[in-house]
Amino acid sequence: MRERHNAPSDLDDKIARDALRSLPSVDKLLQLRAVKDLIGDYGRPLVLTALRETLSAVRERLLGQNGGLAQPYSPDQIVEQAAERLMDWTSSSLVPVINATGVVLHTNLGRAPLSRAAVCAMQAVASGYSNLEFDLDRGARGSRLIHAETLLQRLTGAEAALVVNNCASAVLLSLTALAKRRRVIISRSQLVEIGGGFRVPEVMKQSGAKLVEVGTTNRVHLEDYEEALQEPAALVLHAHSSNFRIIGFTTEPSLDKLVELAHRYDKPVIDDLGSGALLDTARYGLAHEPTVQESLAAGVDLLCFSGDKLLGGPQAGIILGRADLVAKIKKHPLARAVRADKLCLAALSATLMHYLKDEVEREVPIWRMISTPVEQIRERAQRWAAEIGAGEVIQGQSTVGGGSLPEETLPTFLLALRAPHADRLLARLRSLQPPVIARVEEDQVLFDPRTVLIEEEEHLLRSLRHVLDRYSFQ
Repeated sequence: MRERHNAPSDLDDKIARDALRSLPSVDKLLQLRAVKDLIGDYGRPLVLTALRETLSAVRERLLGQNGGLAQPYSPDQIVEQAAERLMDWTSSSLVPVINATGVVLHTNLGRAPLSRAAVCAMQAVASGYSNLEFDLDRGARGSRLIHAETLLQRLTGAEAALVVNNCASAVLLSLTALAKRRRVIISRSQLVEIGGGFRVPEVMKQSGAKLVEVGTTNRVHLEDYEEALQEPAALVLHAHSSNFRIIGFTTEPSLDKLVELAHRYDKPVIDDLGSGALLDTARYGLAHEPTVQESLAAGVDLLCFSGDKLLGGPQAGIILGRADLVAKIKKHPLARAVRADKLCLAALSATLMHYLKDEVEREVPIWRMISTPVEQIRERAQRWAAEIGAGEVIQGQSTVGGGSLPEETLPTFLLALRAPHADRLLARLRSLQPPVIARVEEDQVLFDPRTVLIEEEEHLLRSLRHVLDRYSFQ
């Protein structure tokens, strides 16, 4: 004989029906002062949707409850739940965070923070009209392609330049315009995949170029390139290894030798430089990162690099080089699909101006972080520990990140909080406004002053005091 469990009685049904009947209508809820305030904040259509969905959810909960569990909902409770829905719907998923990880170019946190001048330049063109495609001298239609080009020419000595929306687009556009259905020669050691699934071979395939691999994974000789050049080819591609490095038994021809060989066969060379360094990273105790100036000096015909890595500007892809090649790329239909918008062009121009005026270390945040003396970082960490009354200051390492200078670090000092439940502390910090992002090593939550902007310091310390006062993690 089958037993019945938790079968609702007639009394239970009556309680549920009474609770349902007691629910206020949408029209009655609209008369409440609290709902009128919500309409003032969110608008009538969205508030109506929130009220209806809230009432529907409440009905489902009441119908799913058994016995005496069905309790009536007051109008205030329904309005409160509707308000929570509205807040959730209208909260931006993209918010500023405080980067205390010590990773200068943190890809997951938006890479390079912009200088004040770059932010102001973006605000200026965003808040009104601009001459994006208007020639002020002629009073007629102009071209957005000229913005930032003059600055790039002056800084690098390149004949011409073009700005698109990122470096992957720069490479894709260049190959599509110059090598579609034609052979492109590249070293097998440079067929890498970097963050976000960007694979050099797949970009080449999308461009329509025919990939020709030369050499082996660890050893590539000039003769390998020369053998491939015996057959018709569009160009030679040289790609930066980004965050990948081969060590040990390796050989690869220098860029200038590769350019010399390609030019002997009347073939242009494109250098996918990646990070776009205009300063010598060796000056700051790091390994030397190939610079834009060095690539051009080696004789490359076209150069592609990012605006938001070691350049320290907005997300952008920059193409520099021979005027005839850049002109051909500008005319390709794909150029319109990947063009940079006015905010990018404004921020990039302001960032390039810092280089032109020799004020990069002072004005560009990532270079200010990289160049900060370690003693200043120690002083900040000690002040943090004193102000929150917790933790200790220890030595550590910051990293450049962003697909640049793999395994390269900078000495730093860290504020370390010992936390047996470090994941709980990190979660609490991430829930704050603004969220604080730190890192964990050996049951210690670490905060690196190198990557915390001065204007963020007060928020960070207030957040740490709040969390430590309210929760016991130590």
